[in-house]
Amino acid sequence: MAFQKAFAVLLIASFLLVHFSNAQKVDYSKPPAPAPQAPQPLDCIGACKYRCSKSSRPNLCNRACGSCCHRCHCVPPGTSGNYEACPCYFNLTTHNNTRKCP
Repeated sequence: MAFQKAFAVLLIASFLLVHFSNAQKVDYSKPPAPAPQAPQPLDCIGACKYRCSKSSRPNLCNRACGSCCHRCHCVPPGTSGNYEACPCYFNLTTHNNTRKCP
């Protein structure tokens, strides 16, 4: 009786060992996936120049936009609005809780 239990346990253990050893096979015939590339740095000066092109105070607009661009690494498209494209840009505020970014 003890022999049968030991044989059953050994048989189950060998099946589990074979099952898990087959599950860990790695296909080395395919080349590894390329590493993700870092995003291209944004030209904050050019993006802010366009963003502030229709502003009544372009120097102030460019200074604020540049600060926001360097912090958020994005500038919303167009000359105004479109804040959903860059939530960080939209959420930056001054000490008076007004929006910092034009």
